[in-house]
Amino acid sequence: MRIVLWIMLGLMALYLIPVIKGPSRWDRLLGMNLISTKVIVIIILFASLYNTAYFLDFAIIYALSGFIGTIFIALFLAQRKRREGEK
Repeated sequence: MRIVLWIMLGLMALYLIPVIKGPSRWDRLLGMNLISTKVIVIIILFASLYNTAYFLDFAIIYALSGFIGTIFIALFLAQRKRREGEK
C-alpha cells in the first residue's frame, strides 16, 4: 500500500511539469486537475491504510470543491478569451 502512495506522489511530481511549463492556460488547468485527482486517491488510500472512514468525507469534500473550482476557472478563462476577442 505504501508503494502505491509513493507512485502517486511521483506522478504528482510529473504532473507539475505541465502546470509550470504548460503552453496554454488550459494545459495548466488540466495539470491541476490531474494533481487534484491524485490527491483524492492518496486521501482514499490513507483512509483504507489507517482504517478511518472520516478521511473519505475529506476526499468527497475535496473532490467537490476541486470540481466547482475547475468549472469557475474554466468559465473565467473562457469569458476572458471572449473579451479579448471582442477588442
